[in-house]
Amino acid sequence: MLNPIQQFSWQKILSTLLSFLLAIFLLMLIATPTALASLNDDRFDGNIFALYAGNGSLVPARVTLKESLKSSKPALLVFFLDDSKDCKQFSTVVSQLQAFYGRAASFIPVNVDAIVTPITDDSTQSAPYYEGFVPQTVLIDQEGKVVLNAKGQVAFEKVDDAFREVFDLLPRSESVELKRRILNEVNIELSN
Repeated sequence: MLNPIQQFSWQKILSTLLSFLLAIFLLMLIATPTALASLNDDRFDGNIFALYAGNGSLVPARVTLKESLKSSKPALLVFFLDDSKDCKQFSTVVSQLQAFYGRAASFIPVNVDAIVTPITDDSTQSAPYYEGFVPQTVLIDQEGKVVLNAKGQVAFEKVDDAFREVFDLLPRSESVELKRRILNEVNIELSN
């Protein structure tokens, strides 16, 4: 059996240890942010197309530029960085464009951090089209001709106009307005 002096010192040690652990736990609760992802900063959050555009199918690209040109399909190159505020915000436009033109054209997002090949004049590679800015959008028609080369956030309408030219569609003013289907409409169609 412990004498009163030994018993007191063990109680004091345990009490101090528990207080210390509780203080660390509370400090961790207070110091930990609830979410780190943000559309309006230049921090890396992960795949911007999955996080901000709700479309993780864009990355990695399903085809290369060479494969797209070989199959005579137009290609939309989108040069981006996952840690760029402008690219995060532009990712929704790319996703909307894919909803309308994704079956008829190849969508090829290119992370500029992944460009490791020396830039050559080979027009079947994506690197020669990159001009040092993100986001950068390049639309190449079926014959390999650049129809649109725009830097920064480009309006949906500007890229849509270029796609309409490539596919020989009516101008927006003379055609039915394109509207994106909401998820509930898709669910209703599937249940019928």
